Amino acid sequence: MIRLSREDARRIAVRAQLLDAYRPRSIVEVVDHLTLIQIDPTTAIARSADLVAWSRLGAAYDPSDLVFALETERSLVEHVTFIRTMDDIGIHLSVADEWLHPQITAWVEANPRFRERLLAQLRADGPVPATALPNDPEVPYASTGWNDDKNSGRMLEVLCLRGEVAIAGRQGRTRLWDLAERVYPADLYRPEPQEARRIRDERRLASLGIARAKPLRSPGEPSPIREIGLEAEVEGVAGRWRVDPDAHAALEEPFEGRTTFLSPFDRMVYDRDRVMDLFDFEYVLEMYKPAAQRRWGYFALPILHGDRLVGKLDARADRKARVLRVNAVHEDVPFTPEIADAVEAQIEELAQWLGLEPVRG
Repeated sequence: MIRLSREDARRIAVRAQLLDAYRPRSIVEVVDHLTLIQIDPTTAIARSADLVAWSRLGAAYDPSDLVFALETERSLVEHVTFIRTMDDIGIHLSVADEWLHPQITAWVEANPRFRERLLAQLRADGPVPATALPNDPEVPYASTGWNDDKNSGRMLEVLCLRGEVAIAGRQGRTRLWDLAERVYPADLYRPEPQEARRIRDERRLASLGIARAKPLRSPGEPSPIREIGLEAEVEGVAGRWRVDPDAHAALEEPFEGRTTFLSPFDRMVYDRDRVMDLFDFEYVLEMYKPAAQRRWGYFALPILHGDRLVGKLDARADRKARVLRVNAVHEDVPFTPEIADAVEAQIEELAQWLGLEPVRG
């Protein structure tokens, strides 16, 4: 058992997420270390994946770098709703059962001919969008409404999880599907499930630095981290934590932070319980709320300063007017002159990266 102050716990988390003063060299290095970047189509400021990359790489990052890595170099690949390294895909295919609800599995088994028709057309015509594929299953998929009449898309996502099909690229925002054998390398490393879980969990803990073995909620991750790494207590926080051994050892080194803005889907803040426990930071993505009920804004970006989450930036990119509209900077703690100056500098840097002029209101 190790005992950590909340400051040490925060610094472990910040370093592990590549958000201290160290700058990685490329988008591939970022994804390899973080293990995933979540995909979300919202472009209130920029695509979430690009914001995650910018938060680590700064002005050196160009969104075309991600497209090149995904579609030309293929060192990265989309897998359902995440971007991962190609080297990691086999690990996640080996534990696909964790993502598949028995109801989904039963639906796939009830539609063998529909599955074969999809695969046959991909073999003949791929890569193609889901809309170019059959959508006539023997047993239609029943949902609460979100996936009604989206049978081909639902089947493709299941087959993607199982490694039969893969996302070959995009046409605008539309995913292009193909047979997995045409997208993944022939020598894809695919360990046995027990070994795959061990590798995945160790890499996930290393990317987070510190996490609960079984979070209260585990958004975007279907299974707990389990009891790996070092067991820890955090001062003033109830319960036990798991800490990556290398991240704990790095506490011996001086910590140098920086200021940046984070996507709401960034793994640094995505586990809302964890950021409340360690950073005393409350956050809710409010784009699904009526405007009158929002406290911080449609797509407010958490503000990281050093080892603290100090506020939220409410801004929107108005590309027609070529401006970044800064509606508000919400202070969770009173900003010192140093914090205020650093936040203003980051607004300027974000606007410049977007090719926009920052304006208030």
